[in-house]
Amino acid sequence: MKEDTFLKKNEECTITIEDMGNDGEGIGKYQGYTLFVKNALVGDTVRVRAMKCKKNYGYARLMEIIEPSPYRVEPKCSIAYQCGGCTLQHLDYKEQLHRKQKKVTDCIERLGGITEGYTLYPIIGMETPYYYRNKAQFPVRKNKDGKVAIGFYAGGTHSIIDTEHCCIQAKENEDIIRVIRKFLEEENISIYDEETHKGLVRHILTRVGFVTHEIMVCLVINGKDLPVKEKLIEKLKEIPGMKSISLNVNKEKTNVILGDKVIGLWDKSLEAEGTEEDNSAMIPYITDYIGEVKFRISPLSFYQVNPVQTKVLYEKALEFADLRGNETVWDLYCGIGTISLFLAEKAKQVYGVEIIPQAIDDARENAKLNGIENAEFFVGAAEEVLLEKYRKEKIYAEVIVVDPPRKGCEESLLDTIVAMAPEKVVYVSCDPATLGRDIKYLSSRGYELKKVQPVDQFPHSGHVETVVSICRVDS
Repeated sequence: MKEDTFLKKNEECTITIEDMGNDGEGIGKYQGYTLFVKNALVGDTVRVRAMKCKKNYGYARLMEIIEPSPYRVEPKCSIAYQCGGCTLQHLDYKEQLHRKQKKVTDCIERLGGITEGYTLYPIIGMETPYYYRNKAQFPVRKNKDGKVAIGFYAGGTHSIIDTEHCCIQAKENEDIIRVIRKFLEEENISIYDEETHKGLVRHILTRVGFVTHEIMVCLVINGKDLPVKEKLIEKLKEIPGMKSISLNVNKEKTNVILGDKVIGLWDKSLEAEGTEEDNSAMIPYITDYIGEVKFRISPLSFYQVNPVQTKVLYEKALEFADLRGNETVWDLYCGIGTISLFLAEKAKQVYGVEIIPQAIDDARENAKLNGIENAEFFVGAAEEVLLEKYRKEKIYAEVIVVDPPRKGCEESLLDTIVAMAPEKVVYVSCDPATLGRDIKYLSSRGYELKKVQPVDQFPHSGHVETVVSICRVDS
């Protein structure tokens, strides 16, 4: 049965934006009825058109800004309003930080049930909140005129905004996209079609080392090989910093960007050595640093996309862990071992857990790369591995670090943490809502929130990272 609402689709009204949602959308009320409006800001008075109306709330399109918010600024990027990547570029950066700090506080108080007894530090933003992403994934399609379109998806769609410039991606991408676009057009390479599942080139993946300045390019293809690839390799090699060129095979009819198979095409280190080794058998990679720790990064590696703020985030996690050198530390959801290797410098022993085998392979390799011998890594679900090691091998921990996905920690994992009774839990969160929920759970089982540090990992988006220190009450 269709829900009735007094505001109908395509009706227009004027509202004042009073709050902002998780993705940066404006929230206002029309005669008590809540409307979510993309590109509207707190303090805006706007004319909107209802697009989707439910019983208690609806979604509306911004038609006119009658009176702009005092925080509204002109976006640096010309396609900011169309692209789905930056949802807050039109909001003054200081106000972005203020909204994110408020978001963290609200979730801790409302969902965590904690209003006092902890220290909340001011959010750490970026001095220059542009060109900070070291990884980019560009979809490749044909536009209506039959020309090659490379760029980004428009918000909430699979329509591509054709562009070579992005204000939050590494600047090196502009040269890469120009070279690949020219190659695809001149050689008449077939382009993937989502509807028919035909065509070859699907995506372009790039990674840039912000410290080493090494560049990786990986073309995602719906096939076994790329025609006349030697021509593309020769052109890409001319770009300063180019280190690795590869193909990723993804023949599935899916929205998942990468497949499991990577084929190496060219690697600068092999060329420099003059080796006759078959490039296709190599594992393509670049290296980069977070602080003093060196990481080897392949096309399939998970690696934080903002290296500047990642260093800030991990240094804060290390500070909150307050290690003295005699502790056993568990790093849960460890990825390729980024936090683990930071912790290993100060701890007696670090154990990392991650469910993705490829990530654990990378973690072990990165430990070797840095000569770190006191870090051991396990493949599996964090809640299962930790419970097994605790029950069967009686492994305890003085400190446990968790860096879960947006859904937060499994309740069974929190139960095992409580049973192990570490002195400290350092929680690195990418979602304040699930952070608040998990803080409440631990707080009711003998733990106390002590410190909260928000970090702006993704400027111009609605996301915020947070590091918190949670201590056992009797420790």
